[in-house]
Amino acid sequence: MMRVLIVDDSVFMRTVIRDILTKDPAIEVVGTAIDGVDALAKIRALDPDLITLDIEMPRMNGLEVLKELGTWEKRPRTLMLSSLTSKDAEMTRLAIELGADDFMLKPKDITHVRGIGDDLIAKVKHMFRFRFSPIRRISRGGVGSEMATRIVMIGSSAGGPQQLDQLLMDLPADLPAAVVVTQHMPPGFTAALAERFNRICPIPVRESQSGDNLEVGRVLVSKSGFHSVITANIGSDGRRTGRLVHSSAPPLHGVRPAIDKIFISGAPVFGKNAVSVILSGMGNDAGEGAAAVKKAGGTSLICREEDCLVYGMARSAIEHNAVDQVVPLKRMAKEIVRIVSQMEG
Repeated sequence: MMRVLIVDDSVFMRTVIRDILTKDPAIEVVGTAIDGVDALAKIRALDPDLITLDIEMPRMNGLEVLKELGTWEKRPRTLMLSSLTSKDAEMTRLAIELGADDFMLKPKDITHVRGIGDDLIAKVKHMFRFRFSPIRRISRGGVGSEMATRIVMIGSSAGGPQQLDQLLMDLPADLPAAVVVTQHMPPGFTAALAERFNRICPIPVRESQSGDNLEVGRVLVSKSGFHSVITANIGSDGRRTGRLVHSSAPPLHGVRPAIDKIFISGAPVFGKNAVSVILSGMGNDAGEGAAAVKKAGGTSLICREEDCLVYGMARSAIEHNAVDQVVPLKRMAKEIVRIVSQMEG
């Protein structure tokens, strides 16, 4: 049984979150707190496994709670619930730096909060089950500046961050390819996502910047608010490689970044040395891109349905006849390594 404390200054949010979480028999809501001061007292008294934590609260805000918890020998896991504002995006990034375990976005219209119920339950259960220790990287002098001739492009949406935890944690530090993750997310929040992934992935992770070279030993998370597009580049050794640039073109499939944009642009640059991976997500994004990767001689992988919260994007690839393999999430990293190791270059 997962014991959860809800921390939010809004009585409406406390009520709705409690209603959502108590629908799952594996979750017990042990209490609620109205601000940070109340939260710290309740954490000491109730010893929850996990707290959902609002950022902006009177007396003591969420960041101040995290700073205090950072001095405790034993602390609960922390899920930040963030509003869709640029201010909250920056505060969410700071929250991750201060030790928050994960974050989730609240709808702009709080009356629509119940609509994220399934995702919230999945996130809480994932945080309880998913055990990891922060990566302690050993300097690999010079690795990371080598231009990549092989690429792994990963696309995900609703339910994707939980899967990315597992996949990125399982990738080996010496993977001989560049990796780009494109996750549907509102502007401002991919910096926090990259910061979080960087704690658990053996390969360094950061948010993309326009003009980034695609390098071996680096994971780039596509910056939200822009499309990520791969352009051809010739390395100093004369081999064909690529560069990631940001595009302000209109949203595709209602999203920006769109997975189709990076898959379709990356396919002709890397050809048979490209792997596309589709994880959980709603809608049709990624299907056309997977078809482009397959047509160019690359390999198209999708995660099996039972491992996904939503199967729309993977199903789109199936409908485009663009799937080489359906892979269980726990085997996805090993399959990527196997495919990449057989590539030329």
